[in-house]
Amino acid sequence: MSDLLAFTAELVDIPSVSHGEGALADRIERDLRACTHLRVERTGDTVVARTALGRPQRLLLGGHLDTVPPFDGGGHRIEGDTLWGLGAVDMKGGVAVLMDLARHVPEPRVDLTFVLYACEEVERRYNALGHLARTAPALVAADAAVLCEPTGGVVEAGCQGTMRAVATIRGRRAHSARPWAGVNAIHRAAALLDTLARYESRSVVLQGCTYLEQLQAVGVEGGVAGNVVPDEASVTINYRFAPDRDLPGAEAALRALVSAGVDPEAGDDLRVVDAAPAAPPALDHPLLGTLVAASGAPARAKLGWTDVATCWEAGIPAANFGPGDPLLAHTPDERVTRAELDQARTVLGALVGESQA
Repeated sequence: MSDLLAFTAELVDIPSVSHGEGALADRIERDLRACTHLRVERTGDTVVARTALGRPQRLLLGGHLDTVPPFDGGGHRIEGDTLWGLGAVDMKGGVAVLMDLARHVPEPRVDLTFVLYACEEVERRYNALGHLARTAPALVAADAAVLCEPTGGVVEAGCQGTMRAVATIRGRRAHSARPWAGVNAIHRAAALLDTLARYESRSVVLQGCTYLEQLQAVGVEGGVAGNVVPDEASVTINYRFAPDRDLPGAEAALRALVSAGVDPEAGDDLRVVDAAPAAPPALDHPLLGTLVAASGAPARAKLGWTDVATCWEAGIPAANFGPGDPLLAHTPDERVTRAELDQARTVLGALVGESQA
């Protein structure tokens, strides 16, 4: 095992904001092509490396290369056994763990496919793992998958789906000195905002994992001028739904939840503008069951969306497992410790049968 903290620091210092992963992909490709036991292919800024040992099962190990935009221009900082820096948790620590496995486990008990991919942190249409699954399915084919997202070293099973919708609330313009001549759309939107504020999470338990649905207003727009009663207001809504719902079922549930605040007879409408499906836990797959056992802790639900759903759409059962506290992702205080990196590396090494190398 390498010095994973130092290696993660090297990766943190290579900028890779979404759509700008080229330099990091170059480094990843160079390192992996030096491994004679791997077959390496590159598509855009995504690098795929595979063993070809003829094992009866194949495991996909995935990690995204991109980060959100930086909070400042600084690089990494190490104090003791803790590394601070953009992407330390989400998810260059996980990428470092996967790279160490790829380089130092030439004889795993299952064949391995490593996918280090671009554009996870932006709109799903840019997601490089999804692009590969659609255009080159043989390249990512596997019996199961583990995404090395930060999970605090605990298996996070499946993932929630996500849906973004815009509710447009209608009114009628008038002079603000004579508001009785119109209908204030912003005031009418209060009923919808109240409905969202009073929402109580729906809880769903699947394979022992509890998924809590969430419904939030994430944007409000409206207004014409400082002396005009507005005739239109919009509320952007984000719905995080459990894996027992598919996309049509989630949309039907969302429409029912907001019906008290969206009145079609008044001209209101609700339009879904973006959606990504959920993924079930799939812990009954032997490889994912082995991962849970190796982690030494019970699995929990993934409260958020990840590319586990992309894998599930491609017919691959998947789970999330990686180093670092997910609550630190996308924050100025993002950090990962040596112990977290080493624990994730040990668990994944046990999963792929490192002792047989």
